[in-house]
Amino acid sequence: MAYQSLYRRYRPRRFSEVKGQDHVVGTLRNAVRKDRVGHAYLFSGPRGTGKTTSARILAKALNCEDLRDGEPCCACASCRAIEAGTSYDLQELDAASNNKVEQMRDLIERVALGSPGRTKVYILDEVHMLSAGASNALLKTLEEPPPHVVFVLATTDPQKVLPTIRSRTQHFEFHLLGAGALADHVRWVIDDAGLEVAPGTVEHVVRQGRGSARDALSALDQAAAGGVTDGSDQADALVDALCATDPGAALAAVSQATGAGRDPRVLGEALVGRLRDVFLHRMGASIGHVPEADRDRVASWGAQLTDRATTRAPAALGAALLEMRQAPDPRIPLEVALVRLTRLDTGADLDALLSRIERLERQVADAAEAVPAEALTPPPPPPSADPGRPHASPGDAPVPPSVPVPRADPPGPAAAARAALAGGEEQAAPSPPPFPSSDPPPAPAPSPTPTAAGPAEAVGPAEAAEATDPVEAAGMPDRDSLTLAWADAVLPRLGGMTKALYNAGRFTSVEDGVAVFAVPNEVHLQRCRKKQPEVDAVLVSHFGRPVPMRLVVDDGRTAVESGGDHAAPGEVDPETIDPELIAPETIDPETVDPETIDIDDLVDADDEPRSHVDRLTRAFPGAELIEEPHP
Repeated sequence: MAYQSLYRRYRPRRFSEVKGQDHVVGTLRNAVRKDRVGHAYLFSGPRGTGKTTSARILAKALNCEDLRDGEPCCACASCRAIEAGTSYDLQELDAASNNKVEQMRDLIERVALGSPGRTKVYILDEVHMLSAGASNALLKTLEEPPPHVVFVLATTDPQKVLPTIRSRTQHFEFHLLGAGALADHVRWVIDDAGLEVAPGTVEHVVRQGRGSARDALSALDQAAAGGVTDGSDQADALVDALCATDPGAALAAVSQATGAGRDPRVLGEALVGRLRDVFLHRMGASIGHVPEADRDRVASWGAQLTDRATTRAPAALGAALLEMRQAPDPRIPLEVALVRLTRLDTGADLDALLSRIERLERQVADAAEAVPAEALTPPPPPPSADPGRPHASPGDAPVPPSVPVPRADPPGPAAAARAALAGGEEQAAPSPPPFPSSDPPPAPAPSPTPTAAGPAEAVGPAEAAEATDPVEAAGMPDRDSLTLAWADAVLPRLGGMTKALYNAGRFTSVEDGVAVFAVPNEVHLQRCRKKQPEVDAVLVSHFGRPVPMRLVVDDGRTAVESGGDHAAPGEVDPETIDPELIAPETIDPETVDPETIDIDDLVDADDEPRSHVDRLTRAFPGAELIEEPHP
């Protein structure tokens, strides 16, 4: 007798022998035992999961002469004839090759004919391949077949079956087998058949089967004959290259695989399958389909790849597999996709940029952990030149009350890590000063200034240096520098409300080391004073030193000082302020929040109506109106 392949030799003969489909075979066995078999069934699921085998077992059970608890005896003449393929009670058709209307009409004409057994079973494999006309021709007979006829439709693509056909059948879904159940079945077949296989064959067979019992037994047949060609090592090498972001190793693995006769598309599909296992592991899903020997390796890959990499890589490789259909050389799309995935500096899309950022953050974090604790300790302050004072402090220099003194915080781990990555021996740069508080710091005690004591008192070098112009001594910027920096660098860095308030002002002069900033009116000034700490911080950041600033009211002709050391808000002479400057109609709603304006500070506008000419005349005192006659 000719050799019979393992998947045919060990095809299940009873419901109890079907592996991993208890939810289906249990229902069918109970239906046979209770005589509640339907007239039409739809079996769907991946290849090699037992759809056609279960349909044949159902046909044997429906015609068995010695039925035992819903199971066929497999010994009577009817069971033997069905197993041999010579029974008139079982008709199998391949819908992929019999998919036309004429062929379906021939089938319908033969349905009414009788058969030797009790039930005539029609099995239509790949029923989703039927044309629309053939499917419609089958509908009426499928809905009301003769009493002695049962239809079993099998498909691997149930969504392509017409809804009208699915609604006339009982739908059963077959599942892939888990790695453990499939490995046990393979070991049983090896022992029962007396096969001599090499160590590791079971893992290879289970990996090749991918949950399909028929595919696993076919791989076992090949392994038993000494023809183990496991391409998983090449797919594993590609995953290792992705984890190490090594494009050279990835291209070498592809070259080795294709040189050994491996199809690039098959290699790409194997790589996508491996990456799917890693993705499921990182997402916390079950990986029961993965052989026990491979689960540690999948966990190791999951620890090296990020969530973004495990989602980006399968998508890129899937697009490459689609492109292989039209590519002149199918290796090129695969190699290009692997280079893009392993070289983060080649992509300009958002995923590539985010992957680069994640990699840099990981390197900085690793370097921060490697930096010793001594490198994170700030150095002690330098000793003071004056032996009577232990240390110099920012408070030793006169600073106006409204200007916060920036302090250099100790360097953080990120700064130390960057210094370590740069390879330098210098201390990491301090972090930027914190945002100043709204409460101004207390004013330091004024430093002594030289007095007019007369010619008998000599002035030393230190006193002479202090007596120089404060603007020159402190490097205070002049009015032109302030004006240029104000528009180009300071205003764009201010917040929304602060920028709107200070946009209406201007620098008028620099007097005694203090910049004079004029605003339109007193209400505007009070609002600007609340936001002044933010402006001071931006000025310090730009000029590298405190820039004292005094706010004044600008009436268009002279600047009226207000606040600070010169005049309190309540001591401003009302006669020096033009009422129109603080009249409600002159307030810009974009720069002043109406909800924060004190009603008592507003001045009513004149009740008398004025024309445009009157307003121009009043706005330009001394102007003369000249009327010219019309031509």
